[in-house]
Amino acid sequence: MPILSPNALEFFSRSPEQTRRLGARLGALLSAGDVVCLSGDLGSGKTTFVKGIAQGWGSLDAVTSPTFVLVNYYSRPQGETLYHLDAYRLEGAEEAEALDMDWMLDSGALVVEWPERIKSALPADCLWVHLSYIDDLQRGMVFKAEGNRYNTLLADFRRQAFGG
Repeated sequence: MPILSPNALEFFSRSPEQTRRLGARLGALLSAGDVVCLSGDLGSGKTTFVKGIAQGWGSLDAVTSPTFVLVNYYSRPQGETLYHLDAYRLEGAEEAEALDMDWMLDSGALVVEWPERIKSALPADCLWVHLSYIDDLQRGMVFKAEGNRYNTLLADFRRQAFGG
C-alpha cells in the first residue's frame, strides 16, 4: 500500500456507477484552463470516469472514447467546452502541441487519457488520476495534485465526494 502525500487521495470504486459518480463530483469543480490527466491500462475505467466528469461539467453530450478521432468535446449550456484527448495514438508531445491545447484551455477544461505519452506538452500543474483494474466491477484510483490550483481542487473534491 503506497504512503500518500497530503496532495494525494486513494479510492477504491466498487462499481462503474460509483466511478461515474466520483467523476461527476470532479467535473462539477472544473473550470476553463484545468487539466486532468488519466493514466491506466486499457479497461481501467478511464472512459467511464470521463462520462461522470462530463455529467458533472454540465454536458448532455454522449461520451465516447476519442481513440480514433483524438479529441472529443462536450459542451456546457453556458458555452464552455470540456475537451477529451486520447493520446494513445500520438507519437509524442509535438503531435499533441499541433492540436492547439492552449486554445482548448482558453475555452474549457482538458481531460487527457494516456498523458504519459505527451507529458512534455502538458502543463506542469495539473491533476493526475491513475486508475487500475482490480476486477470486473472494482477499480483503484489514486488522485495526485501538482501545483496550488490542483491542491485546492483536490481538497474541494475530497470535501464534495467524502464530506468533512
